[in-house]
Amino acid sequence: MRVIVHGGAGGAPDDPEPRQAVLDEAAARGADAASPLDAVESAVGVLESDPRFNAGVGGAVQSDGVVRTDAGVMTSDREVGAACSMPGVEHAASVARVVHAETPHIFVSGEHAVDLADEFGVDTGVDLRTDEKRERYETEDPPRGGPREHLDWLATRFGSGDDQAGEGSEGERSEGDDGKHGAPDHDTVGAVATDGESFAAVTSTGGRSFALAGRVGDVPQVGSGFFCTEAGGASATGAGEDIARVMLSRRAVDYLDDGLDAQAAADRAIDEFEAITGSGAGVIVLGDEGAGSAFNTEGMQTSVAEE
Repeated sequence: MRVIVHGGAGGAPDDPEPRQAVLDEAAARGADAASPLDAVESAVGVLESDPRFNAGVGGAVQSDGVVRTDAGVMTSDREVGAACSMPGVEHAASVARVVHAETPHIFVSGEHAVDLADEFGVDTGVDLRTDEKRERYETEDPPRGGPREHLDWLATRFGSGDDQAGEGSEGERSEGDDGKHGAPDHDTVGAVATDGESFAAVTSTGGRSFALAGRVGDVPQVGSGFFCTEAGGASATGAGEDIARVMLSRRAVDYLDDGLDAQAAADRAIDEFEAITGSGAGVIVLGDEGAGSAFNTEGMQTSVAEE
């Protein structure tokens, strides 16, 4: 089994060495799995349980103070499973796999996705907020009213932190943002695996800090946060709204289909993404001949393992 994992594109992490060690553990865990689908689920599961990453425990807090997780998985036979807006679900990738394997659907959301997770043995009711995330949210004078108040509150917060994949520089902040509202998370985790015969790709996230309650980004959208065909698979990370607008993962896999190797496919996809959107993102790609990754942010840590 060959596996590549990523820990999100964004600002340079404060603790790169321990984060890299966890990524290496995740990749090794995936490489020991019995199938590509097992590999990506087990690899990402390691990252979802580590608060250093913005998925599962320690995920980004939305405007109402709740962490909601999203994930999507796809296999090279073009079977898809995705789940989103799940409070209290640490292992969103496992729920996406339930949708993939146990339902006739490709996408389940909200409380019904949580119920589905519970029915199939995925833990629910988990406290995903770390003390750091809880304290950060409470110091931001959080909104207590309706959606309009939440939108006014997030106008100077959403898009201002390191979890925004390099956005939020002094020239890009919203009017009135004094730079004190940073949300230094790292955006999204993902994995792609192959056993030499088939591929699987998965992406999992806690979203973006201080987003409107109920916001869903690119991660669980097929072709945006993840994509997979017989040519290979990809997992994207970064400015989610823009990733969804250009379907970044689909672009990368299309280049594999065109005959590019994994590194060339990743490079070209990110170059096009930046030219179109001006935003920050990263992508990992796995093809028949090897793995590749590219990003246009301050950092994106990855790890590759093969058993």
